[in-house]
Amino acid sequence: MHPVYQIFLRFPISLRVFLIAMAIIFLFGGVIHLIEPEKFPTVFDGVWWAIVTMSTVGYGDYVPESILGRLIAMLVILSGVGFLTTYFISLASAAVATQNAQLEGKGMFRGKNHTVIVGWNERAKEVIDQLLLLKNGTMITLIDETLDKNPYTDHHVHFIKGKPNLDASLLKANIRHASILLITADQNKDEHQADMYSILTLLAAKGLKRDLYCIVEILKEENTTNAKRAGADEIIQTNKQSSFFMLNSILSNGISNTILSILDELKGSKIKFIPVKEEWQPLSFQELSSHLLEQQILLLGVKKEGQTYINPPLSIQISKCDELLIISNV
Repeated sequence: MHPVYQIFLRFPISLRVFLIAMAIIFLFGGVIHLIEPEKFPTVFDGVWWAIVTMSTVGYGDYVPESILGRLIAMLVILSGVGFLTTYFISLASAAVATQNAQLEGKGMFRGKNHTVIVGWNERAKEVIDQLLLLKNGTMITLIDETLDKNPYTDHHVHFIKGKPNLDASLLKANIRHASILLITADQNKDEHQADMYSILTLLAAKGLKRDLYCIVEILKEENTTNAKRAGADEIIQTNKQSSFFMLNSILSNGISNTILSILDELKGSKIKFIPVKEEWQPLSFQELSSHLLEQQILLLGVKKEGQTYINPPLSIQISKCDELLIISNV
């Protein structure tokens, strides 16, 4: 088999049909120019006539008059129209196949600086819903092995069906170009198994991109050490946080609803750490808090040497190495 023909067979079917159709167009365009040079002064005129004829448009600006020319026209219609029709059908089929692959989680995500979320559950759904509400253009890739199709029609959410602890699934999610990975706990497993599965997924992700910022949901406090060893940048202890809400609801009735209302009001605002500017260093926590309030920034606490202090003593001095915990609309 000729090497060129072997290369041709490797092309997608739509490209092969298109190349054959174009070959027919240029072939018959050149032939009709040679047969009837008075009616078709240039090869371009012949190619134009072949395209118009094969597409069944039929403008009638160029018409062969000789018997041989009309025989050529018949061949163009019989051969070319079929190839053009096949080409457009193959294009439509390829488009449908691509769309189905994306819907069923078989297609690869090729974007960059996106957020990867592992696991489909109410917590993941709430996170995705809130990210979409922010309308900041963040692209989201959801990895889950239980879903049959993408639960979202929004083009900002790409679905990958597969086990998140396997390299194949993570590479489909383009993990090497992601900015953040969120691993949620699998509620269908017992707490210890769910944590081990999350840590295994974390190890796989860190193996593919060591500097990826990873947030992991851990159910049992005893597994937080292993999660840190695996490279977790941030650990969310769901059970501990839930227990905190329950305890405070017992001690102060209705406090959980109040906290949820506060969090709901923060939608669109950002709770984040910011570095200390040089002009802030001589200030105390109280002085800096007043200064930031003028800029509509609420100062909640300060992180010193890895330890976060919420509402610290007002006289505490702010240093260059500190980080400030704030709420800001910017």
